[in-house]
Amino acid sequence: MLKPDGEAGSSKDISPMVPPDTLAEALPPVLPTALPSTAPLERSLRKWSGWVGPVISLAILVAVLWQLRKIDWGHVWSIVPTSPWIWLVLAASYFAGPVADWVIFRKLWGIPVSGIFPLLKKLIGNELLLGYVGEVYFYDWARRHVRMEGSPFGAVKDVAILSALAGNIMTVLLLIFTWPIISQLGLDGAGSSDGHVLATSIGVVLVTSLVIMFFRNGLLSLPKADLGFVFVVHTLRIVANTGLSALAWHLILPGVGMGSWLLFATVRLLLSRLPLIPNKDIAFAGISTLLVGSQVQTSDMIAMISLLIVATHVVLFMGLILLDLVQKEKNA
Repeated sequence: MLKPDGEAGSSKDISPMVPPDTLAEALPPVLPTALPSTAPLERSLRKWSGWVGPVISLAILVAVLWQLRKIDWGHVWSIVPTSPWIWLVLAASYFAGPVADWVIFRKLWGIPVSGIFPLLKKLIGNELLLGYVGEVYFYDWARRHVRMEGSPFGAVKDVAILSALAGNIMTVLLLIFTWPIISQLGLDGAGSSDGHVLATSIGVVLVTSLVIMFFRNGLLSLPKADLGFVFVVHTLRIVANTGLSALAWHLILPGVGMGSWLLFATVRLLLSRLPLIPNKDIAFAGISTLLVGSQVQTSDMIAMISLLIVATHVVLFMGLILLDLVQKEKNA
């Protein structure tokens, strides 16, 4: 399944501060077969438009309450970072995806600053439910709140596809850059099953990217200038999230140099996007040993950040619900 790339990290995302991709962080680069026309899907969404927003919001609320039940808040409080710099970096990483989406849709549609709120719900929906649930929610919001010629469906679709394409291209570039590290993990052994899996994963990334490029006239509907702008913003978001992840880890465990953490974040992002690599946790343990040393408890740090992100999803969504209630009272 194709998931939104680069959204904030989550308990499901192995790259802890890559929300995530917005289409959410860690996007599996598998593109579904393109249909000749998206009109039937759009008509179906319009038919059920009166129920889409409320049903998705309710589903997200249920997911939030479920996460709330599982979170050990005492443990969360015990691992809360004390340095304000760590909090600033974590916050920047969390909001990078929604802010990038806001920049994109601000240019495309001129959405107001308050448009960041449905984009946050989009992120949380993608992270706590299923990939693309957030896109459906945001499409419904845009159809009801944004004045434009035609339907917002095409723009939402194009932004999602370009998010996947940007992630795929970054995956190939990262693979070239980090091949000396990947080769030491035993995933490229000649004749080994891991080597075949790695080659197949790379093939999937390349093929899906070529499919997007070859059929772009049928898949994409935005003007070329807008498509270029969206692609650049997605690419910058991926780069920023990788850098912010490395900086956060360096601030939490300053005994390891920033350069090692940056390379660690880069390799983690790469492996998280290769769709068929098994036992990724074992590979990550190997990366940790190679780059930062066996004495550094990277697994504990990553688990801590992942737990904090889930807690942030829960608290933020409850706050957004309260904000909606307050606005409804004012407008009543």
